[in-house]
Amino acid sequence: MAIISCKDLTKVYKNQGQVVQAVDGISFDIEPGEIVGLLGPNGAGKTTTIKCLCRLINPTRGKILIDSRDVVRHSNFAFEKVSAVLEGNRNIYWRMSTKENLRLFAGLQGFSGKVIKEKIYELIDTFGLKEKINTEARFLSRGMQQKLAIACALIKDTDILFLDEPTLGLDVETTIEVRRLIREKISKQGKTILLSSHNMNVVEDVCSRVIIINKGKIVADEKIDRVKEFFKVNAYRFEVEGDINNKIKRDIKNKFLGVKFFDKETKTDIVIEMRDSMKIYEVLEILKCRNIKLLGIQNVEPDFEEIYLKLVKDEK
Repeated sequence: MAIISCKDLTKVYKNQGQVVQAVDGISFDIEPGEIVGLLGPNGAGKTTTIKCLCRLINPTRGKILIDSRDVVRHSNFAFEKVSAVLEGNRNIYWRMSTKENLRLFAGLQGFSGKVIKEKIYELIDTFGLKEKINTEARFLSRGMQQKLAIACALIKDTDILFLDEPTLGLDVETTIEVRRLIREKISKQGKTILLSSHNMNVVEDVCSRVIIINKGKIVADEKIDRVKEFFKVNAYRFEVEGDINNKIKRDIKNKFLGVKFFDKETKTDIVIEMRDSMKIYEVLEILKCRNIKLLGIQNVEPDFEEIYLKLVKDEK
């Protein structure tokens, strides 16, 4: 039986007369002990989904069951069953030390200092925070703040853990370390984890299943092995001088996975998605042969929904 069940979850915001549908009728189940990645670009609806599941915000419509309890009606049950790290390291108290933060979050769960003392030192050791045990959180590095935030969530010792962009803004070395902690330490405790990210490498490293969300809707819900196949795609923006005629546009579209043209006053942006980054040189050759002046190249985020739909169509 699913430990998390989400049916037709919808969240609509109204801001200065504008209606924004952040989450658009999504449904999924997560089994006990599963580690599921919630993957999608910035603004896809990942954080809103997690905040609804945590009951930090009210859904506009839909049903959320945590351990078979309707938490839309009984939000306190969600607070008891779920721990979360939301929006990076913002859920720690900056003027409290590492140890004081952990004591505070343990106390909020009703644990006494005597009972939790061993757990606090275990987490400090696990997350490599021993040398900073008495340092105020505001003086920790960004990576250590993030590790402390995760440790504060774990001190609650709940069966369910939500991690919203746990590696956002971290350097490469710290990102790898946080991924290792999730994979080797946290997952072995048998916890059910929902991890949101726009970074495929993070999700690939720790998750067995991926839910891809884009523009508030679920694009795919697949095992990680299948997702890895269609996510071997890079996107690049080629900024060129002047206009491009329709024949050249057709030639470029016929050669690559996904191509979009954005005509501007004095230039054209060409966004091309490709599985093999070496195909960049094919684009450069096309531009050179047609005397099109290149102004710049930039790596951009692929359109998850379009890639998935195109690849599924190709497979069929």
